[in-house]
Amino acid sequence: MAGILDLIGNTPLVEIKRLNPNPNVKIFGKLEGNNPGGSVKDRAALNMIKSALDRGDIKPGTKLIEATSGNTGIALALIASLFGLEIELVLPANSTRERTLTMEAFGAKVTLLKDIEVCRDYAEEKAAGDDYFMLNQFANHDNYMAHYKTTGPEIWRDTNQQITHFVSAMGTTGTIMGCSKYLKEVNPDIQIVGCQPIEGSSIPGIRRWPEAYLPKIFDPKRVDRVMDISEDEATLMARRMAKEEGIFAGMSSGGALSASIKLAQELTSGTIVFICCDRGDRYLSSNLFG
Repeated sequence: MAGILDLIGNTPLVEIKRLNPNPNVKIFGKLEGNNPGGSVKDRAALNMIKSALDRGDIKPGTKLIEATSGNTGIALALIASLFGLEIELVLPANSTRERTLTMEAFGAKVTLLKDIEVCRDYAEEKAAGDDYFMLNQFANHDNYMAHYKTTGPEIWRDTNQQITHFVSAMGTTGTIMGCSKYLKEVNPDIQIVGCQPIEGSSIPGIRRWPEAYLPKIFDPKRVDRVMDISEDEATLMARRMAKEEGIFAGMSSGGALSASIKLAQELTSGTIVFICCDRGDRYLSSNLFG
């Protein structure tokens, strides 16, 4: 009988049929909202905590602290509780109430601050003392290695080795770094496409980082192309994905699908896989579906 942690990964790959503009191109969404914590971040959270425990970097009783925009925090709250670890999660003040309540339901302490940069500075300052350990998803190799070990191989397997383009939002960049590392090893011709917001747009889960805050795990050489997505595009596509494809997901997933559709219009043939990173119920108190 499987425990809850055994249900992380092996998420479905679902074909986009109504929104795909090119009949000669296949578009598939990898539904990461099917993970127990409701997002792709379950993979990284499990690998970061388990690897740190295995190395002895943390022990039962260690207090964790992490800055997060939401999904990583929920995943860490869930997994930390199962390993008997206390955790404080530091979120931007504009995070949806669903997210903070979910983290608290799993037993985490939640601190709300101005924005993600301030949250990161606060967590680093507290982790500099002796009372807290920070996993630091932005610089932790165990973040992207989760996707090298699981997400990438699953996509390669489930497309019958036919994938030609991989599309992912870029936040911590763990998903795109790990999947790129694996997919380029099995077929260097696979194109890796990242999504970032256009200047001035705010899309939860996708960032256009100031240079000083660029995730240390990010290697631009592992991304073949970066596509800019507007807030309006991501919002519209999240709504259309729910109404026309029956896939209820957040704005970053809408952004990744929007990029996939633009890509499909450029191709004569191919198989595109995008990461559908979480579930739409995480955004019901926002205006995403309003």
